[in-house]
Amino acid sequence: MDTLTAASVTPAVYGESERPPRGDYSRGGAVQADYTCPQNWASYTAADHDTYRRLYERQAAQLPGLACDAFIASLPSLGAKDRIPRFEEINERLYKATRWEIVAVPGLIPEEPFFSLLANRRFPVTDWIRKPEEFDYIVEPDVFHDLFGHVPMLFDPTFADYVQRYGEGGLKAHSLEAGEDLARLYWYTVEFGLIRQADGLRAYGAGILSSVGELQHAARSREPRRIPLTLLRAMRSRYKIDSYQSTYFVIDSFSQLFDMTAPDFTPLYQQLAALPDIDPGVLLPGEVEIAID
Repeated sequence: MDTLTAASVTPAVYGESERPPRGDYSRGGAVQADYTCPQNWASYTAADHDTYRRLYERQAAQLPGLACDAFIASLPSLGAKDRIPRFEEINERLYKATRWEIVAVPGLIPEEPFFSLLANRRFPVTDWIRKPEEFDYIVEPDVFHDLFGHVPMLFDPTFADYVQRYGEGGLKAHSLEAGEDLARLYWYTVEFGLIRQADGLRAYGAGILSSVGELQHAARSREPRRIPLTLLRAMRSRYKIDSYQSTYFVIDSFSQLFDMTAPDFTPLYQQLAALPDIDPGVLLPGEVEIAID
């Protein structure tokens, strides 16, 4: 596969933030045309592994009663808890489970390569880890966020199929210049989704599951709005990437999520073009919030 030229190796920016994106997108020419690169596991320091271990221990302790059953069941499939796992070791288990694999990337990547990777059941994982002073909160996704937050859900067959279907739809949305609309659906499901289980609301979104503060905020705080997921509503809703969410969308099953993405979205994009955006935290007339326990 061809490597990218220095001029074309550029990070992506999603949502609204006052901070520039980060990540080494040069890698001495090691970044490929699809933005994937070697994990270079040997470059992690003892401090990097210790940061991952402490993050894992802290977050795993918060999960009972807040994370969805599918996530808790699959978390052990990540393997090592005391060090940053090798991607190839996870892939041995993940491919057997759902025919997915993870690939290293230098950070946030543009829409088209991102959608293409998902459509081909390859999940991009940022390979650098946060600094000690970012232990409690980081704006950009790092290796802990991507591994701990995203990868366990890819062991669930229905959710894994949804992510692939999302990628396929994303390629079409990109060609229709509707990528921003679809990015909002990803944000409010894969990153910050809630699911209603028999025992209450639980998190399945990676942005919630990998953040100790957001996990409590999303599942227990009475401050944010929690409303049933509909495609049009979610794709009209703006979001911020550098604060806790003020609106969460709730599903009843992963099958519901998968079925939602079956129709052609072209008519939906046409509707969206004629409708105004909705600010975070706004409850529209007639909407009913879902109560927490």
